[in-house]
Amino acid sequence: MLNKEVYDELVAKFEKQYGSKPEIVSYAPGRIEVLGNHTDYNEGFVFSAAIQYGTFFSVSPRADREVRLTAGDLMKEVSYTIDKVEKRDTDTWQNYVNGTFACLFPEGTGKLAHGFNAMFLGNVPLGAGLSSSAALEMATGKALCKLYGLELDTVTLAKAGQKAEHDYAGCPCGLLDQLSSLAGKEGQLVKSDFRSNTYENVPLGDGVVFMMVTSPAKHALVDGAYASRRKACEDAAAYFKTVLRHPVTHLRDVSMAEWVLYSKGLDKTTAARAVHPIGEDERVLAGAALLEKGDVSAFGAFMYDSHESSRNWFENSCEELDAIVDAAKEIPEVLGARLSGGGFGGSCVLLVKPEAADKIAETINAKYEAKYGNRCKISVIKASEGAHVI
Repeated sequence: MLNKEVYDELVAKFEKQYGSKPEIVSYAPGRIEVLGNHTDYNEGFVFSAAIQYGTFFSVSPRADREVRLTAGDLMKEVSYTIDKVEKRDTDTWQNYVNGTFACLFPEGTGKLAHGFNAMFLGNVPLGAGLSSSAALEMATGKALCKLYGLELDTVTLAKAGQKAEHDYAGCPCGLLDQLSSLAGKEGQLVKSDFRSNTYENVPLGDGVVFMMVTSPAKHALVDGAYASRRKACEDAAAYFKTVLRHPVTHLRDVSMAEWVLYSKGLDKTTAARAVHPIGEDERVLAGAALLEKGDVSAFGAFMYDSHESSRNWFENSCEELDAIVDAAKEIPEVLGARLSGGGFGGSCVLLVKPEAADKIAETINAKYEAKYGNRCKISVIKASEGAHVI
């Protein structure tokens, strides 16, 4: 079992808090985004992977209609009844659980027969762009589906978590994080098509692993930066719909050649925002062909291109993430590097030769510390199994 020490800690804390061991425990991993940045809500393509860090959610039924929910790291409990599952302004961590619970039952949780005792605990680094929130949502979803006998397919469960993120946490995210957490496979990437909401698992190949370099720079998406980028993409798609002679609903429908020909009709900022997901879609599709041929070096080059697009066009990078990627470019054993996730702080994902992992970590940290006075958290990342009930 991955993260057995976290599992054991959770079960012990649950028993102490509620007087018995949990009847159901689920697990959901965080994710890294490998290629395809801000393409999910543009109905585009993404390469991602579930990682070996995740969140456990434990639950047992109650005889009454009360819900008691405890954050296992804080040992802070909140409570409410199943007749009133609401967004809360205090202890806002509960909104990821409450929102998922409510969105699993769109006709209302008040029709359920009983409440539950629950506790969650995980080891996904917070604020690192590894989607600790989606891990919590999908662990919640898996456990509560089991508790209430609800059978949902992967995409429907992912959408419940996405809606919770929108309506309860206030972040208008795409479906990438939740789907990646559910669909991961050991040693394989998840290639998702967010127009059809379909996915496939693609072997990464031998001889390479990922490294995650987490900057101390603060990472936050609910401050408007994410929402403004999304609106710019929607505005650009609406413009291209008026000038192109084929159907356009999202930037997925616009090619790079069409952007070059027609983007002058957009204001400078909106045009710059639009070119990023358009280019990312093309890189993901070309990258899939490269992986099929086993050309991981060329795939890594696309990761560098992706970061430059984030830096120069989408402006969702930051000085610290740029410094990490610039340092990575000077290390021969690093095949590719880019920011991972929404951006604006957080983490970079590196495609590396595993035998050089220690050298790479020390080289990047030495340069980062010389420039900023502190060090990054660096770890080797393994593509891992997706969410499941234990």
